Amino acid sequence: MTILPTLKSLTVAAAILASTSALALAKDVHISVWAGGTGPNDVYRLDAIEIAAQQLQRQAALKGEDLKITVEKKAYSGWDDFKQALTLAAEAKTAPNIVVSGHEDIAPWSQAGLIVPIEDYVDLDSWPLNGIYENLLKIASYNGTVYGIPQDAESRPMFFWKPYMKAIGYSDADLDALPQSVQDGKYTMKNLLEDAKKMQDKGLVQPGYGFYPRTSNGPDYWQFYTSFGGTMEENGKLVFDKAAMTRTYQFFADAVKAGVTKKNHIGMPGDQWWKEVATGKAGIWDGGTWHYARLVNQEGLKDFFGNVIFTLIPAGEGGKANTLTHPLVYLLTASHDKEDTDIAAQLITIASEPRINALHAVKSAHLGISEAEAEVDFYSADRWTREATERLLPHASAMPNNSDFGTYWNIMWKNLQSSWTGDKTVDAAIGDAESELKSTLGDKIVIR
Repeated sequence: MTILPTLKSLTVAAAILASTSALALAKDVHISVWAGGTGPNDVYRLDAIEIAAQQLQRQAALKGEDLKITVEKKAYSGWDDFKQALTLAAEAKTAPNIVVSGHEDIAPWSQAGLIVPIEDYVDLDSWPLNGIYENLLKIASYNGTVYGIPQDAESRPMFFWKPYMKAIGYSDADLDALPQSVQDGKYTMKNLLEDAKKMQDKGLVQPGYGFYPRTSNGPDYWQFYTSFGGTMEENGKLVFDKAAMTRTYQFFADAVKAGVTKKNHIGMPGDQWWKEVATGKAGIWDGGTWHYARLVNQEGLKDFFGNVIFTLIPAGEGGKANTLTHPLVYLLTASHDKEDTDIAAQLITIASEPRINALHAVKSAHLGISEAEAEVDFYSADRWTREATERLLPHASAMPNNSDFGTYWNIMWKNLQSSWTGDKTVDAAIGDAESELKSTLGDKIVIR
């Protein structure tokens, strides 16, 4: 972002100053913040707002103002429960002031009037917001308007159990070179399935445990589509690339056919999956950067770097190695007093300062939101955040902020699952997906 003041930034700055001068009258302010997808490692999504409130109160005190901010925090581990609760609260006019959600919610929620543009309440050209990575701010925007402030960043790597890779012939030097080999397209999805099969043939893992992907629907599966050459959106329109999607579906069908992934893998208990990948029962799996925190803190994998190596998602036919980032964002909800929304926006700005956001990044194994954060000693000294940032983030793309993407996603997933389990052939699943996309989205999606 440019550091030169624009007319809009000056206007916003004036509004912020006006709201600050009004704080003397707002002696007791209640700010509520809800966060979805938040477990014990992600507490700073909420706690950062509380830290920011303490800072803002101290600033007010030094100006002779008596300001008390009470922050009400609510964490939801599941996304469905979170979104249902938020919808009901919005209907009842009791929505929280701040929500932390995935960037893909910006398009539908802005159209529904649930959230307001954050750029109307903060100065994007001033520190710390002017230091946020521009690609993250773009992901937090819709139709050229910035609606959210990135709360974190992450990427979704492929993980390999190192002792098993050694057992099938890889040397330490080979494993050290694997991330670059994946990035260069020399190690591909074909090699991945071959190595998974070798692990099973040697008896290192049980049948169906060679390649152990995510057990439920999620953003992860779009990076496989990208890996096989797929495009999600182009020139503002969704894209269904039949050839790339066919290769994606076929990859998982081939994994099942080869016996390295279970036919009934989808839907297995999440706790079971975590326990198995943490104890070496699986050979290769995909996940997110935040998996490091859970594997080490909750699942007991103490020597992570001795047992696991991580890379980009390897290239498939027609595509390239890649990863997907799915930033969560701070959003301001509608239907609140302007004074409360002004204060909520100030809290988000303070919470975005490098040292505060670094607490979340290191504790939860997410990635930072700004270059300045990467220079914070606490952040740069952490091996996981340092290596994951360097190895993954430059190659990350994101799902589009398109209000129709949810429809596309549901159709894509439903037919991927049916071809995975063998309920449909890959060709039949692709045909059904195409038919349903045409009937539901019409000219809102390009089919090629």
